[in-house]
Amino acid sequence: MSFPESSSRPYEECGVFGVWGVPNAAALTALGLHALQHRGQEAAGIVSFDGEAFYQHKALGLVGDVFGNQDVIAGLPGEAAIGHNRYGTTGGTHVRNVQPIYADYAFGGLAVAHNGNLTNAATLRQALVKRGCIFHSTMDTEVIVHLIAISLYDTVIERLMDAAKKIKGAYSLITLTPDNGLLGMRDPLGVRPLVLGRMPGYEDKQGGWVLASETCALDIIGADYVRDLEPGEIVVINAEGVKSLWPFGDVGRRFCIFEYIYFARPDSILEGQSVYEVRTRIGGELARESGVEADVVVPVPDSGVPSAIGYAHESGLPYEMGIVRNHYVGRTFIQPTDQVRNLGVKMKHSANKAVLEGRRVILVDDSIVRGTTSRKIVDMVRAAGAKEVHMRITSPPTKHPCFYGIDTPSEKHLLAARHSLEEMRKAINADSLAFISFDGLYRALGHQGRPAENHTNCDACFSGDYPITLVDKDGKLIQQ
Repeated sequence: MSFPESSSRPYEECGVFGVWGVPNAAALTALGLHALQHRGQEAAGIVSFDGEAFYQHKALGLVGDVFGNQDVIAGLPGEAAIGHNRYGTTGGTHVRNVQPIYADYAFGGLAVAHNGNLTNAATLRQALVKRGCIFHSTMDTEVIVHLIAISLYDTVIERLMDAAKKIKGAYSLITLTPDNGLLGMRDPLGVRPLVLGRMPGYEDKQGGWVLASETCALDIIGADYVRDLEPGEIVVINAEGVKSLWPFGDVGRRFCIFEYIYFARPDSILEGQSVYEVRTRIGGELARESGVEADVVVPVPDSGVPSAIGYAHESGLPYEMGIVRNHYVGRTFIQPTDQVRNLGVKMKHSANKAVLEGRRVILVDDSIVRGTTSRKIVDMVRAAGAKEVHMRITSPPTKHPCFYGIDTPSEKHLLAARHSLEEMRKAINADSLAFISFDGLYRALGHQGRPAENHTNCDACFSGDYPITLVDKDGKLIQQ
């Protein structure tokens, strides 16, 4: 899927959610997907299992549009279900690419929901097609389905582990099977998140288990957070309880650092850390590193809000909502003319003149990708009467594309990859521009700084240090 030319932000990943042993599992799954809506707004789907048969419903659109009808939920019976919110990083926006994927095998049915990107999907797909496999979508996820099908192992779990050893990339998987129940798996380095939770009142029972991309999805259904799945771990949830399998051994940990900066909801807990608290600490570090004389700190909503609070607290400057976001504008808003299209940023953000006029403003945002949105926001703040506009960014410069499930443009379209800091400042029309340092970012995560041998987080979009081999870097399914 090509990155939209008009966009100037990284696009979300996908969200996955699963429930086992709970009445009305599909309804709970729909609620969980609603909490994960920020991770993907293209499409949503749910597959349920009632002990005898699988049922599915999926469509393009937001969760509320796809599952807002009670008749749809009633058509998804059972005490087990998995769901998926899609933002496509491979494959186009078509119903055939909406997850979960369901397949009938000789051993029975199996449904898969996947968040992330496989870096060898094109290579594997080519080999599978030559072998006679027929693909019905353009998603890398379908490669996993075919690898399970051709595996020579006997059990579903063995086939899944066999497939897992053939794929490379950053991913979280949830599968649903008749005999083995609900399965969750993280990639060997744990780049993508997946958490385990449990519904209250099930402590003495077999069911009540939940898997989700973020803890905010547990909160919405009243489930308790149990723990994060470990990198490379497979959890098997069924009538025998919960057990863990380790097909890869311990190969390290490289959790995506951009989850803390932008993607995750601020009320989520990831890898044992509050996303909100990490972001406020990032803001504090940024203020210490690049403070400037000013009158007010203003976030670019919504992801800039916690960091702006931390910046204001550390700097002693007042925090104000100088920009107001319109939450009712989606990606599919019709823009029929150039005049309306050029007003796009004003449809999403409006300047609060009462706060900005006559003041020296520090704008806090999460990243600069192409720079076009940053320029429009700075110009909007100036037009509202700001005397000075100083842009502060809570991530290091984004110089490299992500191949692990975040849809970023090619390197030639990344502003920081082509320009110096001063050139970037001029491009966005700011009086000053500063990014948090690598050391400041890692200090906010509780480290002394960025480790010389980084075995803690994936920061490839900033550093170019890709921890997973890019087998298909020149293939069709990886962004160039």
